[in-house]
Amino acid sequence: MNNKPLSLTDTLIITFALLILLGGAISLFGGDSLSGPTQVAMLLIGFTAALVGLKNGLEWESIEKRIVECTSRTVGPNLIFLSIGSLIGALMLSGAVPTLLYAGLSILSPTFFYPLSCLICALVALSIGSSWTTAATIGVGLIGVSYGFALSPEITAGAIISGAYFGDKMSPLSETTNLAPAVAGSSLFPHIQHMMWVSVPSFVLCLIIFTGLGLTSTLEAGSQEQIAAFLATLDHHFSIAWYNLLPIILLLAMAILKVPAFLAIVGGTIIAIVFAILFQSEAIVNFANILQPGAALDTLHFFKTLLAALVDGFEIHTDNPAVNDLLSRGGMVSMINMVWLVLCSMMMTGVLEKVGYIQKIMNLLIVFISSTGSLIATTMATCMSVNLLTGDQYLSLVLPGQMWKEEYKKRKLAAINLSRTLEDSGTITSPLIPWNACGVFMASTLGVATFAYLPFCFFNLINPLIALSYGFLNIKIAPLEEPSTSESLGDSNEGLPSHA
Repeated sequence: MNNKPLSLTDTLIITFALLILLGGAISLFGGDSLSGPTQVAMLLIGFTAALVGLKNGLEWESIEKRIVECTSRTVGPNLIFLSIGSLIGALMLSGAVPTLLYAGLSILSPTFFYPLSCLICALVALSIGSSWTTAATIGVGLIGVSYGFALSPEITAGAIISGAYFGDKMSPLSETTNLAPAVAGSSLFPHIQHMMWVSVPSFVLCLIIFTGLGLTSTLEAGSQEQIAAFLATLDHHFSIAWYNLLPIILLLAMAILKVPAFLAIVGGTIIAIVFAILFQSEAIVNFANILQPGAALDTLHFFKTLLAALVDGFEIHTDNPAVNDLLSRGGMVSMINMVWLVLCSMMMTGVLEKVGYIQKIMNLLIVFISSTGSLIATTMATCMSVNLLTGDQYLSLVLPGQMWKEEYKKRKLAAINLSRTLEDSGTITSPLIPWNACGVFMASTLGVATFAYLPFCFFNLINPLIALSYGFLNIKIAPLEEPSTSESLGDSNEGLPSHA
């Protein structure tokens, strides 16, 4: 039986299923929707799309093959998610995060905490090229400091993500910063330079807003006493010393040296466990007593305690509830919902791609293109739609990049316009979507729900708006350079050695 193309009715059926099932899961369960309802909704959406595909003549074996291909792409990210969970548990037990909290509370000013958090994360992400590593190390510590200062963890999460994504976007070490020009046909450093015209003003505005929030925030009465109590609790239950930060520093160094993420995270976890054994014997004993009250800490029980921190996360019981809530975290188990979500998301993506739904949506958008501004707006809408439909940051760069590449050439626009637009919409919006891998990662790592931190991700919200205005006002839109005379003469120089 011949495969029929997706009709308008088919497209509306799948779109209706998307809106009702995903929207219903989120509205009915709110912040708990990511712990199961959203995953079930995605499976049902994939099932609905598969039925449409079978009706149109697709064989189930071909749909299933596409599902396997898409879900296989999640093996690497899922291993990283699980290893990040173990890393957080190890960093808690090793005293690295408690020391970072202690230093932050002792050094940072509550008034300028939000802009400084944003700036620190931007510098770290720029240095290592990874928003995820930045959030999982410096970000976790800054969230803790916000609790110590009795400031908003939601605003702090927004500052962390804003800074991390600006630094990631501007870093030549970043995967997405390399992927976007590769897809669009531009070069890395011209791409970064072209992005600066949009990203730098966006980041400056972001810092101004965070500064304003800090200056207008009112500290709770007795906050200094709370901070003193927080510091005293940390000092009592951990050996606070500068060398406790070495596991985090070594992890950031491995990221700078481009050590593969999984190897760097597992290596950092092992280093943190070694530091815990060397310097945090009291914390290990207390944790062991929580796991098995009254049991003797023999060799077997000792190693079981270390393993428990990696599997179920670290746990601490003190007289300070804020310290308990903040430091009792981590473990592979804490990342299970994320892995579940990504698998279901990619299952849905595989079916939507196979039945032709994503391509159909993209083709419908082309009717809106009448100018440079509308082309950029449509490209951005496509990137955001792919982010929403697939939950995959990389697909939001690759699919729209492949689709619109020739259209930019036809309109005599340089490829750096396309590569910049891909980043301004695909990369930037990924942490704002609850079922996107980036959104799930940030929410799980920072302990703040996606919809809770979203209004405060000022860089991620402002950057697309400025990019859109540049398109319609024709500001910093690079024209396609005409080939030089020597290039237009054909292959006369082909095969000669380059002197560049």
